[in-house]
Amino acid sequence: MTEKDKMLGERMYNPMDPQLVKERLKARLLFQEINLLNDNEKEKRDELLYTLLQNVGKGLWIEPPFYCDYGYNIKAGKNLFMNFNCCILDVAEVKIGDNCMMGPNVQIYTATHPLEVDKRNSGHEFAQRISIGDNVWIGGQAVINPGVTIGNNVVIGSGSVVTKSFPDNVFIAGNPAKIVKTIDHS
Repeated sequence: MTEKDKMLGERMYNPMDPQLVKERLKARLLFQEINLLNDNEKEKRDELLYTLLQNVGKGLWIEPPFYCDYGYNIKAGKNLFMNFNCCILDVAEVKIGDNCMMGPNVQIYTATHPLEVDKRNSGHEFAQRISIGDNVWIGGQAVINPGVTIGNNVVIGSGSVVTKSFPDNVFIAGNPAKIVKTIDHS
């Protein structure tokens, strides 16, 4: 089993494996180029974004700068909007539904490290998938931690730290995030 297989399987893996280092560098070079393009180069930016994020539907709009680990682990539906300075550590799959919006400085982290000091100091790490439903609005500076599932039609308040999963049709906020209210769509 390769280190990449371990990584994608949410097992402990060595992030300094040459294949993984090469893949992160490829993503980094792409998003650095994307982040340097000006507003008059939207066509070129879109082309590079879809090269970096091959598993994303139509209607992608990302305000630079944008950062990610690999890009290929980000899977999204149509009409995804990310405001300035979003960062997705996509060591494991990040699945995002249709019609999602993210405010500035949203951080989505699949990467995590062991709690035990000896294991943590080994340099090995692991990741846990994140799933975000359809029609989700994530407020600015929100953080979504590894292993979280967010239901459909959820609103996440600005500055929230999401450490656990939440069902459909709720407004969540706080650190750690909790349900503030149910959203009535009638």
